[in-house]
Formats: sequence, structure tokens, C-alpha cells
Amino acid sequence: MHGEYKVPGGKLVVVDLDVEGGALRNVRVAGDFFLEPDEAILAIDAALEGAPAHTGTAGLAARIDAALPASTVMLGLSSEGVAVAVRRALAQATEWSDYDWQLIHEAPQSPALHMALDEVITAEVAAGRRPPTLRVWEWASPAVIIGSFQSLRNEVDPAGAERHGITVVRRVSGGGAMFVEPGNTITYSLSVPDSLVSGLSFADSYAYLDDWVLGALGDMGIKAWYQPLNDIATDAGKIAGAAQKRVVGGEGAVLHHVTMSYDIDADKMLEVLRIGKEKLSDKGTKSAKKRVDPLRRQTGLAREAVIERMIESFRTRYGLAQGKVTDEEMARAEELVRTKFGTEEWTARVP
Repeated sequence: MHGEYKVPGGKLVVVDLDVEGGALRNVRVAGDFFLEPDEAILAIDAALEGAPAHTGTAGLAARIDAALPASTVMLGLSSEGVAVAVRRALAQATEWSDYDWQLIHEAPQSPALHMALDEVITAEVAAGRRPPTLRVWEWASPAVIIGSFQSLRNEVDPAGAERHGITVVRRVSGGGAMFVEPGNTITYSLSVPDSLVSGLSFADSYAYLDDWVLGALGDMGIKAWYQPLNDIATDAGKIAGAAQKRVVGGEGAVLHHVTMSYDIDADKMLEVLRIGKEKLSDKGTKSAKKRVDPLRRQTGLAREAVIERMIESFRTRYGLAQGKVTDEEMARAEELVRTKFGTEEWTARVP
């Protein structure tokens, strides 16, 4: 069995192993990390040898920690990272490069239709009728997207939304409210098979699925990192927020979507969103304007150029063929707008 895991902010860990009699055998750990002293790698292998195959990530990490020499120094590596690679090997997890990825980047669409397309496309990936898909959104109108479990009245000022012509929609994933305007926001979705994140905790899957875009931002000169649970941050502030939804049925799939601030009208946002003091204090800021740092200022590039570079970065890493929303998928999405995402019942399901 073979498992790989790139430690967030670190290096790649590779584990090869067998399972015999319910225990790990012939364990070999490798990767492009740095580890001192040399014998520490042998200690890691020995610590994992014979471990019950059902041992969880925490238990495997504890075995490694107990076996390492006191002088051990790890750079780009952690005991938890090795344990995750082991769990991914045991789960027979797939890798990014195992798939023929498809890109959807089409004309602007309504906020409610975007919500519906996320659900339909991810269900198609789960059913095996669609390859893993990167969908880059274009917005037909400004919107506030609230999380699946947020209170509508607590998050949105209805007078402000009406005054600025803001459509309010509710997505299927959890997380916080997002304020978007055409031309000022970059939004994308990854619809991926569940096997891509096998062996990862829910929290770890965020970092794993965000890793490619951190690389893309780095190519544009932005030093960005994953900030638990679901933010992408830089020294200048937060630039993106992610959310996920697990889809059952078929082989299962994960929807991971991200909204990035290219340029933001912070004054308008404050008139539409009810951003509480608790949320601001949790981010360590006094002003909502400081919570998001526009990509325009950090890159000096047009929004379209940023998107093109992100797409090309993904294509270079994993391959990416041009695709489209099929007629059948669009028909199903439009029906979901009519029956779910465009209805007051759904939008106000948590009043």
C-alpha cells in the first residue's frame, strides 16, 4: 500500500507498507523533508512496524513521538503528517494526479444558480458521471451568500441589501457569510471524489484542498498560508474563506468552494452584513475593513489575469481539460433554483 501527504506549509511524506495479520508490516517512510539525526528515519519505521492497522492518526503519531531520539529535529515534517500518510495508504486514497481534471469557466450566472450548480456537479462526481471538476464562477449580480446554518436575520441587514440591490442566497455548506460583487470577487469550487481526501480529518482536508491555490498565489508573489479552520491569509490580512460539504451516494464526493477578495467595497459590505464584535475580536482586528485584503493591491494584476494564472497553475500541476456544464446538469440546476435555492423557505430556513 502507498500513501502520500503534503504537510501543510511543509514537505511531502510518502509511506509504503503492507498489512499482515491486522498489523502494519514492512513500513518505509520517505519524502523531501529534512530530518536529523539520520537514524530518526529508522526509528519512525520501527515505531510503525507492528502497529494495529486500525490505529488512528493520534495513536500512530504518539508511537512515533515515543520512539524518536531526544535530539530529533524535523523540518517540513511532523509525526502527525507521517501518521496521516499511513492512514491514507491504508484507505487506498487517491492523488491529484490520478484524475483527468475538468475546468468549467462560463458566462456570469445568478447567485441562486451558482448554489444549485455546486450541488448538481458534486453529485455527478459522486456518481462517477463527471470527472473531478474545478469550476470558476462569474457573477451576474451582487450577492450575500450565507452558510447553511447561519441565521438570516443575524447575518444580513435587509434594508442595506435592498438599498444596494443585493441578492441573499444560502449555500449547502457551513461557514460564514460572504459579500460578493461582480468584478470584485474570485470564487471557485472543487468537486472531488471522496477518495482524494481519504485518511484526512475534516480539518486536514481544508488544508489539503487549499494547497494548490497557495502555490498559485506564491507564483504571483503572494506569500499565503492556510489558517485553520477555513481561511487563506497573508501578512497583510485574510484574502479568502473556504467551506465544504460532503456528498453521500455513489462513491461519495466533497464540495470545497472558496471566495477570494480581489477588491472590496468595505463600506457597502458593512451596510449589508451584520458583522458582530465577537467575530471581529476573534480575528484579532478592530475594523471589518482590515479583515479582507484585496488581491488587486497585492498582485497589481487585473482580476482576469489573476484567474488565468490560477487556472494555469492548476493545469501545470495536475492537468486540466476544458469542459462545460451539460444540458442535463443545467436543467437539474435550474429546477433546484425553482424548488430550493431561489425559495424563501430555503433562504430563511434558519430565520
